[in-house]
Amino acid sequence: MKIAFVIQRYGREVMGGSELHCRMIAERLARIGHDCTVYTSAAKDYVTWKNEYPEGVFILDGVVIKRFKVQRPRDLAAFNAYSDWIFANAHSAEDERRWMEEQGPFSPGLIEAIAADEDRHDHWVFFTYLYYNTYWGLKAISRKKILVPTAHDEPALRLGLMNEVFALPAAFVFNTAAEKAMLAARFDFTGKFQDIVGVGVDDPVPAAYAPFLPRYKALGPYILYAGRIEAGKGCGELLDYFLRASPRFPRLRLVLLGKLLMKLPEHPRLHYFGFVSPEEKNAAMAQAAATVHPSHFESLCMAALESMALRTPILVQERTEPLKQHCLEGRSGLYFSNYEEFAEALELLLKDKRLRAGLAANGAAYVQKNYTWPRVLEKYDILFRSLR
Repeated sequence: MKIAFVIQRYGREVMGGSELHCRMIAERLARIGHDCTVYTSAAKDYVTWKNEYPEGVFILDGVVIKRFKVQRPRDLAAFNAYSDWIFANAHSAEDERRWMEEQGPFSPGLIEAIAADEDRHDHWVFFTYLYYNTYWGLKAISRKKILVPTAHDEPALRLGLMNEVFALPAAFVFNTAAEKAMLAARFDFTGKFQDIVGVGVDDPVPAAYAPFLPRYKALGPYILYAGRIEAGKGCGELLDYFLRASPRFPRLRLVLLGKLLMKLPEHPRLHYFGFVSPEEKNAAMAQAAATVHPSHFESLCMAALESMALRTPILVQERTEPLKQHCLEGRSGLYFSNYEEFAEALELLLKDKRLRAGLAANGAAYVQKNYTWPRVLEKYDILFRSLR
């Protein structure tokens, strides 16, 4: 089949959750014979939407990419101020459309291409409900459309135009049951195809990450955070909790992997290793006492799934329902909502080897049951056949 994907950014250098999710699905569908095309912007950075990729048609790992220029960059401070106003005050539909334009990436050429190419593809799959390309892209074509919302509970969902976003698709692909329940409480999905799919997790290959293990073994006991290091991901709270807990756990270290988007405090047991290869990341996860996922806003969290596949327990923010669900359904980790609970959870994970081993085994089984690539691709095949 000919399958089109619409996503705000796309490329090897783009490691955001929904963008990586889209790329993983597109590449694997291409590998099994589908003709996959991605419609996206020329931006790499979701903060400014600056054009950093060349505009045009390219091929990456068997997937055709059509990139279109963003007409103007985003002033994040001005956008945040406008968001604060629109979320707190009475406003018009035109105010909301202006908000979506300012949200970006503002690329009318991308929307024109989607409309012009509608009949060239059997299916159109839109990733992430939140952006300009999804709102206007869904409106640009009339055929049955698929939305992968990658949503979490946030003020944008309460905007009136989101009723349009969630009314237009014929099918929805959710990451977790928690995400589906949260959205179903706000929008009507009656008569729409719905499934909980998420992404697949590759089986870990110890031989591939073994060369990196000595670096992490030498650190002694540590907890690991892997992902974008920014306040919006809960990293400020994580750093605060770790520093407060450091006298209680005098040997424990905190290791951070990923793109640094905030200032880190100076501390001898805080280690930032930057952006590392997947193999090194797997080694770091495999050696960690636990991986920490402090974000208050997640619809799935691939890093948590990768950790469980590597038989490492997870420690997550309780307020994030999908993460809490991984812990409860998978019996794969612990959760916290404040410093006291964070410290007590660390105490258990560091001192109770039997608990840690049980959580590790449960997590691996949970991923194997729910998040293998054959299972994910099978669900997409059922979805596509149901809409033909």
